Amino acid sequence: MVRPEAPEDEPASPRPRRPGVRWIAFIVVLLALMYAVLQAVHALPHWLDPFSEKTKDRSGPAVLRSIQNLSRYEAATGNFQVIVDLEKDARFLPGAIRGQRTLFVGTGSVDAYVDFSGLGNGTVTTDKDRTSVTIRLPHAKLEKTNLDPKRSYVFAQQRGLFDRIGQFFSSNPNQQQQLYVLAAQKIQDAAGSSGLAERADTNTKQMIMNLLRGLGFKTVTVTYATSP
Repeated sequence: MVRPEAPEDEPASPRPRRPGVRWIAFIVVLLALMYAVLQAVHALPHWLDPFSEKTKDRSGPAVLRSIQNLSRYEAATGNFQVIVDLEKDARFLPGAIRGQRTLFVGTGSVDAYVDFSGLGNGTVTTDKDRTSVTIRLPHAKLEKTNLDPKRSYVFAQQRGLFDRIGQFFSSNPNQQQQLYVLAAQKIQDAAGSSGLAERADTNTKQMIMNLLRGLGFKTVTVTYATSP
């Protein structure tokens, strides 16, 4: 009796390939290679770096636009330093891929001054013997922050892969400007609550009293026209 031969196993049909996975892997490898190339280029000596820059100052001379007469007394100056911690993140990407964090040290000063330009008739009154005098002054005001570019700098910066690649091929001056603006605003706010204007009022009052006493007045009274 002849037994029927067992049917051979049919070869398993291959699973459908997923081209999306290969493309993702290709992009990841390409980005890693670009990152390695950038790191290698930055590690080269200056004379071997094909992307090295040479600075040339082609600026023209400064032009005087206007002159303004000042009638004020600089009574006090406050020196401030602030650390700006600015972080930018992508909504759906991790920080290692897209995002950056910058620590910026801002150093600047704020001047407090008393404006004498508004002083008019009735500001200074004396008695008949000219031994007593009363002077009415405005309160001190704060000048805008004068940020020192030589002592203001980026202390540390962390960037994602996309940001490193983008910064290598193009610069972003608006980011530096944003850091300076934030630092100046924070210093201005600190100056407003530091008592700098009150110190300027005291210094101005003392200066006026010493000046008038040097002119022969025995009694000097300083009042203020408006509230601070």
